[in-house]
Amino acid sequence: MESRRSEILSLVQQHGELPVTELSKLLGVSEVTVRSDLKVLADAGQVRRTRGSVRLPLDVRRESPLEQTRHEHTAAKRRIGRAAAALVRDGETVFLDVGSTTTEVARALSPTLQGVTIVTNGLNIALELERLSGVRVIVTGGTLRPLQHSLVSPYALDVLKHIHADRLFLGCNGVHPEHGVTNANHEEAEVKRVMVAQAREVIVVADHSKLFQVSRAHVAPTGRVSALVTNRRGPEPPEALHRAIPNLHLV
Repeated sequence: MESRRSEILSLVQQHGELPVTELSKLLGVSEVTVRSDLKVLADAGQVRRTRGSVRLPLDVRRESPLEQTRHEHTAAKRRIGRAAAALVRDGETVFLDVGSTTTEVARALSPTLQGVTIVTNGLNIALELERLSGVRVIVTGGTLRPLQHSLVSPYALDVLKHIHADRLFLGCNGVHPEHGVTNANHEEAEVKRVMVAQAREVIVVADHSKLFQVSRAHVAPTGRVSALVTNRRGPEPPEALHRAIPNLHLV
């Protein structure tokens, strides 16, 4: 029984959401047995039951300070940062969102870049970019959130609405095939949504721990995501996520 429930968790983590009928076939047991297992898992907060299916639970973990998250999955975030930074070209205007992974994008940007304008609402990111002589840095302004060193409304939204960017490097707390890109803080999510609206390309940078997670505030549907840069955890990307975001960069 414990082994079967562990397998259910593994399948749900792999696919994000599965119908009860599909789980029954995959496990070779009756739907009644599957529903009994799902009740136990749901009562423990490990899954969410919906009508006829099961999905991962809503991510309600407390938001962690940047100084803490920068030490989580550090090697993966550095690889993601290098891969994303390599996409920036001379002459582009870029939105660079707040977060520990986007900070790694800033650190990995080439010192040979010329004529690039980077717009950010992250104070720590603006400081990281000071070393780049060929990059013009615009800070949005707004109200400071010390937890992430981020700037939010008022004023941040007003600045962003007057700028059109070639690409946005977007951080988040969750990427889910059905529920899209989500974030733990509603004020930051508001800024992210405006960035998405004002950018030609949206590139999500997220390590494997964010995949199939759903956090409090909606940012964008997966259909608006141009590419997802994430780290390789297994031999192949999860099929459901790959279908939702075909341009998947694994590092």
